[in-house]
Amino acid sequence: MNAYDAVKPLLFSLPPETAHGLVHRGLEATQGTPLADALATRYRVENDRLRVSAFGQEFANPVGVAAGFDKNAQVPSVLGTLGFGHVEVGGVTAEPQDGNPRPRMFRLREDEAIVNRMGLNNRGAEAVGGRLAATDAPVPVGVNLAKTEHVDAAAAPADYRRTYEAVADGGDFFVVNVSCPNSEGFRELQNRESMAAILGELLDAGASPLLVKLSPDLPDPAVEDALDLVNELGLDGVIATNTTTDRPEGLRSHNRAETGGLSGKPIEGRATEMVRFVADRTDVPVVGVGGVFTAEDAYRKIRAGARVIQLYTGLVYRGPSIARDINEGLLELLDRDGFDNVEDAVGEDLD
Repeated sequence: MNAYDAVKPLLFSLPPETAHGLVHRGLEATQGTPLADALATRYRVENDRLRVSAFGQEFANPVGVAAGFDKNAQVPSVLGTLGFGHVEVGGVTAEPQDGNPRPRMFRLREDEAIVNRMGLNNRGAEAVGGRLAATDAPVPVGVNLAKTEHVDAAAAPADYRRTYEAVADGGDFFVVNVSCPNSEGFRELQNRESMAAILGELLDAGASPLLVKLSPDLPDPAVEDALDLVNELGLDGVIATNTTTDRPEGLRSHNRAETGGLSGKPIEGRATEMVRFVADRTDVPVVGVGGVFTAEDAYRKIRAGARVIQLYTGLVYRGPSIARDINEGLLELLDRDGFDNVEDAVGEDLD
């Protein structure tokens, strides 16, 4: 039993958001201390076979933390010491937001899943931008850009630009989030016209590298429209996918009835199929997100076309060793299949 196995019952006895805040404060307290060095020694896997390049960035390994875990850019440095190859902070909005009323996060323990309807609670772009500018993270840090809730679709491009300009100096790459299921006004942003206006405004502002994050709930023609824009505008990458409002058959937890975005094990297969769908239709790097708990989960997304992967729910259920465990497992899988490095395995299962 590792240390997290010992404390997990205590954390899981608390409301999910309370437990998350407690973990966050503990991580923040280790930054800049000798304990951070000890964590790096324990959890980082240093091996050049794991290195990947994507959207102008060099990653020591393909395993990253998805947006939502570190909304306000408080712990990207210590997440790097836990062995992750990158961190995406946010979603960040131009103005501070409290998000939706509590409770707004629910564990589906029997399903190794989470439902959340947080509502993009964050301290706002100026606060996050200032924190990023003062952060010296050991890994690339992406910033997830989202729409301020009270802003309508017509004003969304200017709102996204305002957010970007406030965080521009502190981010290594930028992600346009038009697929949040838990905040008002996002559904209409996913049509081609709205997306083109938002992306064009950000490109005009100099946002680069610029990626777009897509919803798993989009029908195939809408995904194809989005990918046409990615190719036409010369974006740098696609993140597939966000959480889903659908509820797959077989969920056992009573919390499956809660509204919000579902993440975790139940969406792993669907997310991998969307990675494959996207990678088949664009040449830009794909970031695979959804249900990554093990090296095998990550490897399936890599072989389906993902150059890097991200996780959040897996970190909640498996604890701080998850990046190390996945990276060590990836090295074994590369050996098994005769690949020299991770990049050689990217897209191996595409037709």
